[in-house]
Amino acid sequence: MLPVPYSDLSEPNDFNGCLRTQIMGLNNIHHQTPDSPIGDIAYLSRSEHRIPALVALAERPRSRSELCEETGVSSSTIRRTLNEFGERLWIQKDGYQYVATRLGEAIATEMDDLLDWFETERKLRDVWHWLPDEVSKFPIETWSELTITIADPDVPYRPVTRFESLLKETTTVRYLRPEVALMDPCFDVLCQLVDDGVDVTLIDRPNCHTYFLSTYPKRCSELLQQDNFTVLEHDELPPHGTGLLDERVVISCYEQDSGTVQGVIDTDVAVVNKWAKSVYERYRSDARPIESRQIAE
Repeated sequence: MLPVPYSDLSEPNDFNGCLRTQIMGLNNIHHQTPDSPIGDIAYLSRSEHRIPALVALAERPRSRSELCEETGVSSSTIRRTLNEFGERLWIQKDGYQYVATRLGEAIATEMDDLLDWFETERKLRDVWHWLPDEVSKFPIETWSELTITIADPDVPYRPVTRFESLLKETTTVRYLRPEVALMDPCFDVLCQLVDDGVDVTLIDRPNCHTYFLSTYPKRCSELLQQDNFTVLEHDELPPHGTGLLDERVVISCYEQDSGTVQGVIDTDVAVVNKWAKSVYERYRSDARPIESRQIAE
């Protein structure tokens, strides 16, 4: 509330008049809000059915009953929504159906894209602190091209399952910190790829190789005898994994204490692919073969 001048407080009637004037002013501001761009955005976002309804009408004409079925709201709610869309010239009636105008199509497209952006941002937000700094430097328009798979308390293996599906389709594997590839069921797929002649190169830290060789000695010995399977080690790898499955880039996000896979991000966007190749080659040039004593142990 705006401050009331001291002189206006000398009489109760003056105070009440001033207060009424201020309240009327606030009401005027409230009524003006829907006539602003922010007001239109607020209107669309206040009810979850409005944007999907407008997007549906931008795709093709629909009847009121179709919109009720698609959005899951009542006939009376859809009737009000259609009236409000019509007042904004976003839709027009076509017989018993409704269809978006060009204005409505533009709003529907932009709002739908905006929702996609927020969905991508929310997923990135969950793994942002695990990602390499370079991700934040990618052109923002590439973010919508990232497939982001996050572990969920109810489905903790979701990122691993996503990686398994990508692994099954690849014809080459190059990976820094490939812990995700060595987890069940991905490891079985990896072994099958090697048996099928797929070139696989894994670069990890010495302690990871030692653990894996001691845990799966027979399978590791069989893999290391294959000419198309190369294992290298490097002492200073980043905290995340960076893989190249053919031309698709995979970034695996690990929880530092437990090593569990918290998320997997994959994409075939050219700028990300170029970055991943440069990172891989940089570490690959300094990596060394694992020592024979590690294999023997």
